Amino acid sequence: MAEDLFSIQERIQALREELHAHNERYYRLNAPIISDREFDLLLKELEQLELQYPQFADPNSPTQRVGGSVAKNFDTVPHVFPMFSLSNTYSEEELEAWEERLRKQMDKPVSYLCELKYDGAAVNLLYEKGVLLRATTRGDGQQGDVITENIRTIRSLPLVLRGDGWPDRFEMRGEVIMYRDGFEQLNKDRIEAGYEPFANPRNSAAGTLKLQDSAMVAQRPLDCFMYGMVGDDVPFDTAFDAMEAARSWGFQFPPHETVAHSLSEVYQFLQK
Repeated sequence: MAEDLFSIQERIQALREELHAHNERYYRLNAPIISDREFDLLLKELEQLELQYPQFADPNSPTQRVGGSVAKNFDTVPHVFPMFSLSNTYSEEELEAWEERLRKQMDKPVSYLCELKYDGAAVNLLYEKGVLLRATTRGDGQQGDVITENIRTIRSLPLVLRGDGWPDRFEMRGEVIMYRDGFEQLNKDRIEAGYEPFANPRNSAAGTLKLQDSAMVAQRPLDCFMYGMVGDDVPFDTAFDAMEAARSWGFQFPPHETVAHSLSEVYQFLQK
């Protein structure tokens, strides 16, 4: 009996790993290697095994991406590291004065990681031993609401990291977005159902993350790009190195980025 259970647990784990890999190939890499039907058959097998053997349940199983939990409210927790907001400027003089102050505080050359800013809802993802442990909204920057079950429905986000080299415990900061074509289809469906359309993709993404029913969240066209990593033992000297490592673990980053070594190179990036 014990041997049977062990082989069943092994099959469950193998299915989870295979489905995680197929999810990444489909949603992040846009390079699927099996048909939708083959994927659905594997997922169905896993669902049945998890139902039959609940002792092997895992909140980060691929079966949890479809949602199903209903929250009466959201717990609020403090961020381990504050989530600061970005400042902006329309003046090159202000930017150059900021750089001058920055260089006076640094004892080594300054470089900049340039990437597109996506207008969505900021989230904080806590990973421990390579597994998603908790997800929170930005909130007021010092604390945010726990939205783990809703975040798990975003198929481009890794629930279990692949590869190695990740810190034992760290946080990824990202932006949950809704592409315009998905937003337009969502509004079309709402109008046909007799509901008011949403105002814009950003508000739609932020509002979706606070829905009480994660099954409804799973039906919304959400995606997520990461922009930063924080932790007590993050083993990288630059943001670019951290980004490249995180990309190899399964995280998705904006498709256009570059490293600039001066403000003039930053300006060149902005003009592209």
